Amino acid sequence: MKRVAFKMKLKPGCKQEYIKRHNAVWPEIADLIKRSGISDYSIYLDEETNILFGVQKVSGDTSSQELGNIEIQQKWWDYMSDIMDVNPDNSPVTVYLEEVFHLE
Repeated sequence: MKRVAFKMKLKPGCKQEYIKRHNAVWPEIADLIKRSGISDYSIYLDEETNILFGVQKVSGDTSSQELGNIEIQQKWWDYMSDIMDVNPDNSPVTVYLEEVFHLE
């Protein structure tokens, strides 16, 4: 299992809405993530920059940001697009981060 980390950007003033939506994450999205071999998924917010930092464990080659060919994921991205920086297909603008240190 490998760890994947990435960053996204939240629009200013949208912290509480982002938290609200994720506290009520659709069961279909949670199920898709788990079925895709993704676990131990956390998202952190740097409030000074509005940068979201995601980290997850992945068994296989697919992270949560690469599930855009699945309809429910596309709907989730559409739902979140008003509070995040997104690409033309409404997927979050995502920058993968290189792991430079890990201590188990």
